[in-house]
Amino acid sequence: MTGEQVALIAAGVVILIDLVVRVVAVIVVPRNRRPTAGMAWLLAIFFIPILGALIFLLIGNPKLPRGRRKRQAEVDRFIRESTHGVERASDPSGWPDWFEGVVRLNRNLGAMPLIGSNSAHLIGDYEGSLAAMTDAVHDAKRYVHVEFYIFAYDRTTAAFFDALGAAVGRGVEVRVLLDHIASARVAGYRQTLRKLDEMGVRWQLMLPVQPWRWKYQRPDLRNHRKILVVDGEIGFLGSQNVIDRSYNKKSNQRRGLKWKELVARLEGPIVSGLDAIFATDWYLETDEPPQRDEFDGAFSQPGEAQALDCQVVPSGPGFPNENNLKLFLALLYAAREKLIITSPYFVPDEAMLRAISGATQRGVHVELFVSEIGDQALVYHAQRSYYEALLRAGVRIYMYKAPYILHAKHFTVDDEVAVIGSSNMDIRSFELNAEVSLLVRGSSFVREMRQIEDGYRRDSRELTLDEWLKQPLRSTVLDNLARLTSALQ
Repeated sequence: MTGEQVALIAAGVVILIDLVVRVVAVIVVPRNRRPTAGMAWLLAIFFIPILGALIFLLIGNPKLPRGRRKRQAEVDRFIRESTHGVERASDPSGWPDWFEGVVRLNRNLGAMPLIGSNSAHLIGDYEGSLAAMTDAVHDAKRYVHVEFYIFAYDRTTAAFFDALGAAVGRGVEVRVLLDHIASARVAGYRQTLRKLDEMGVRWQLMLPVQPWRWKYQRPDLRNHRKILVVDGEIGFLGSQNVIDRSYNKKSNQRRGLKWKELVARLEGPIVSGLDAIFATDWYLETDEPPQRDEFDGAFSQPGEAQALDCQVVPSGPGFPNENNLKLFLALLYAAREKLIITSPYFVPDEAMLRAISGATQRGVHVELFVSEIGDQALVYHAQRSYYEALLRAGVRIYMYKAPYILHAKHFTVDDEVAVIGSSNMDIRSFELNAEVSLLVRGSSFVREMRQIEDGYRRDSRELTLDEWLKQPLRSTVLDNLARLTSALQ
């Protein structure tokens, strides 16, 4: 066989493999996938067939392994059974006419009930929220449950760690969950684990990528939740991780970046909902199932005079539905007067864009708070690609001034309903991250949120359509390319 014949055969084999990859991709990729994501993956595979196919095999499945999803469903059934009939919220006759349907949606998707008689306080100061959590741990008598996407021991968080160690020393059970990849990527990861061991804290990595231990799933499926529960009586949730506000990154420190967060301190029966999230995630990582006696009396402790109706909404790749996206869409369509959205990574899908533009077209005042600068280039440019459409739809965009990264995640609907939690309004938070959101009905809470929003407005500048249309071509190209890659979920 001549060299020319060998070359022809080799070329034929390559062409055949290329054809097979493309045909198989058309059959496999779009199945049970949103059209934009399917199209983005097909484009990647068609332009770079072999590499695109390999990347798809690595990160193309947006769901957790079947076993984990099965256990999540088991826990959801357990929670529904354990909390059947515990709903004791305020008189529904005082609710907005759409609110009951939203509550039912959340109950069906995330298993958690709406419960009344709660109080909440918002903390927008970074060191202040760490101090409040530290104080709560100092007062712990029975247990402390800690669950954070990023959990690091450094000069800023040392007092919180010391409080955990002191709690262990006086016989309090302390358990910590931290996301494996997110925490491992920050400085001092090994030191953090050694510190936890030295203090006698029981800790577990969330969604570990450790194939040598038979622990593996798509590497970018992460647990993005931020929760602290003390004795089942005090709870914290929001956007803030346990780490210095520069994230201990030299690049952030050189740029002078500082994270701006928002945390809610909760008291009342809703704290049991946060505890249920922790118990579920502990079970998924340790195979220690929650016991029914852990839920005896859950959601029944006395509440405060603030009398807020609250519902915990878990979401993520362990659920068959995009729980947080469906909640957000329901609220966007429900708004009658005002929507104020704060999201550091705002990359909406088509449904959310239509919901927001539909809101402005029916006369709803819509504001969006984002950061003037970004810490993640790809997401930052993908977010910018939506500004023109939003501005043309009538959305008022406020850009929080540098060097701060506005990392808070919340929004308010009219003057009575709000959501706060760990979830961004982007495809990653809707599909790939385990998140937790808190739905709150109560005018006192919304008034406090309005004060936070007023502060953002004072420290922001409004982006206008005229200004945006003067963007240089290179920025537009970068934004549009980032927008295409954002669909690869």
